[in-house]
Amino acid sequence: MKVLVIGAGNMGLAYAKALVKSELLSSDNLMISDTDEEKSKQLETISRFDVYTDLAECLPAADIIFIAVKPYHIDDLFGNIKSKITEDQLVISLMAGVTIQTIQDGLGISKVVRAMPNLPAQVGKGLTSFTASETVSRLELSTVENLLNTTGKSVRLDTENDIDASTGISGSGPAYVFYFMQSMMDAAKKMGFSDHDSKVLVSQTFEGAVELFNKSDLSPQSWMNRVASKGGTTRAALDSMDDNNVRQLIEDAAYAAFDRAVELGK
Repeated sequence: MKVLVIGAGNMGLAYAKALVKSELLSSDNLMISDTDEEKSKQLETISRFDVYTDLAECLPAADIIFIAVKPYHIDDLFGNIKSKITEDQLVISLMAGVTIQTIQDGLGISKVVRAMPNLPAQVGKGLTSFTASETVSRLELSTVENLLNTTGKSVRLDTENDIDASTGISGSGPAYVFYFMQSMMDAAKKMGFSDHDSKVLVSQTFEGAVELFNKSDLSPQSWMNRVASKGGTTRAALDSMDDNNVRQLIEDAAYAAFDRAVELGK
């Protein structure tokens, strides 16, 4: 099995590096292509996969093709590769908001997987949701899942609407966490902590809380109840968040991302 990654941006490169580190592919079976010559030169210094600037040289050899370019590049890309791609090849799209039908029509193929990764894929802690066209076989789906799992975990969803919804939760979700972390760090610095100590206080608190959650069957609400005693400091903080409707604001933000994903798909 030979895999081609088109686009060496953050997500394309994250997948390429994860794939070559896995036992699924040898470096001889992984190709990556980017039209930016400077980026291609940088990729060649990694020397863990074959680098191409001309898709005509690598596309015919690929069994599975990851497309990891920005959505606004698809017209040029599809025009370039439509005549070179075949019905036997499987396309995995990492492009936000681009529907399976758009890819099928643009490339004249039927086997398409639409995936929504997130940024922690860069450190092997990503979550990728995906769904597939009906022509993708069970064996191919198993292969796809294994490939996606090289960057963390994956979850197969039933519909593209589910993919748009997952964009509002896991796809954009890391930014919500960073937003909350930044707010806590800003508060810590206002209380007199240094930049370094503020970062340590916040990052270790997040890491520890996630570890507690993952290693138990308790809900986040149950953990909040354990931490917050009546009349205590934590309860004061949670009451302040409730008074300011923070929970509803976070839900609204997630739906804003969801609605935008649907809009982009149109």
